[in-house]
Amino acid sequence: MGFAIAERLASLGAKVILVTGPVVLQCKNENIVRIDVISAAEMHTQCLHYFSTCNGAIMVAAVADFAPVVVDDQKIKRISANYLLELRPNPDIAASLGKMKRKDQVLVGFALETNDEEQNALLKLQKKNLDFIVLNSLRDSGSGFQHDTNKIKILDKSGTIFTYDLKPKTAVAVDIVNKLIGIEDSISG
Repeated sequence: MGFAIAERLASLGAKVILVTGPVVLQCKNENIVRIDVISAAEMHTQCLHYFSTCNGAIMVAAVADFAPVVVDDQKIKRISANYLLELRPNPDIAASLGKMKRKDQVLVGFALETNDEEQNALLKLQKKNLDFIVLNSLRDSGSGFQHDTNKIKILDKSGTIFTYDLKPKTAVAVDIVNKLIGIEDSISG
């Protein structure tokens, strides 16, 4: 989804900085500068570095909320007893950017929820100082990860919910960018 949005923005003439985790997808448009990262901490650092130079950010990546405290460099062998794995919270990239967001910037988040979807997405929108949030649901067949299609809802600060049908991610990217352009027009106008 992130690559589709980056390509759509770039096709409209935007200069795009795409911070991405390890994927096999390639950028097609020369207006996209791709920055590859491995960890949530690296993504956090890169996003903080570039955000002040941007008109906004669209936080598409499904960054894990937690990471192991200890990372082994070798395979952990099977043992007969239980193995405890201690986790620490990863940095919250959207919340960090929300704290530093200027009035002339737009910040868009994504939410993948498993229960009370709209309510949890609205809470995230407010808590992280987002302009709007794109809600994905695990309940929608053919949507989200491992699919070339997606079905979304866009929730904005006013509480308005826009519902979209299942469609190719390239078409979903058009819907998201159209919403983004509307927000940018209201900010600059």
